[in-house]
Amino acid sequence: MRYFIELAYNGTNYHGWQYQPNAASVQETLNTALSTILKTTIDVVGAGRTDTGVHAKQMFAHFDFDTEMDAPFYIHKLNSFLPKDIAIINIHKVSDTAHARFDATKRTYEYHINTQKNVFENENSWYHPSQLDIETMNAATQLLFTHTDFECFSKVNTDVNTFNCKIMEAHWQQNRDKLIFTIAADRFLRNMVRAIVGTMINIGLGKITLQDFQTILESKDRSQAGFSVPAHGLYLTKIEYKFLDAVGNKP
Repeated sequence: MRYFIELAYNGTNYHGWQYQPNAASVQETLNTALSTILKTTIDVVGAGRTDTGVHAKQMFAHFDFDTEMDAPFYIHKLNSFLPKDIAIINIHKVSDTAHARFDATKRTYEYHINTQKNVFENENSWYHPSQLDIETMNAATQLLFTHTDFECFSKVNTDVNTFNCKIMEAHWQQNRDKLIFTIAADRFLRNMVRAIVGTMINIGLGKITLQDFQTILESKDRSQAGFSVPAHGLYLTKIEYKFLDAVGNKP
């Protein structure tokens, strides 16, 4: 039987989601917890990767287990076993062919910026005190919808078959000293969101124009785009599937 496990994590202490032989990862930590509690070797398959220091408010992974699982019982046991920076939200029994990565239809990320120094947000958002032109930055988000190839924002030498992504949502919102960029797409390239945010910061600072941004999008050249903002301000906030509703519960 196949199960989807829904979790959240603070990525500060992990070298990303993906297993790495000489560094702590969320995937390895979850595998160890499940294997210990279920008394068999479990290897979860994640919905995607998050880089070192990136957080997830909602992540999914699937695994196979021969026995019918009592979800509330195992959620409690896993949360008692796992470190405080990983939390299990739910466990769903799904079709044997369901796939956490390939069946995802939409992924949403947020990037959090504080414009005033906040000692309680040092690990959870990026402190950037300079004045930004949010109106022009929001105008730039509209240009994202006119493109599908985002090679200009992809990490170089990445192993992908296509740089095409369908952007479904993109906007900036400011509430006092907190600035949040939200973006949703069917898929994302490695480093894509952080590169988009860094480039838009340059727009907000007046270093590049909207026409420059259009030229960058058309260039397919990472060196033309802006810097990548720090990982600790980035959150994977939602992953959607046709067979699960937006909050991860079966409809």
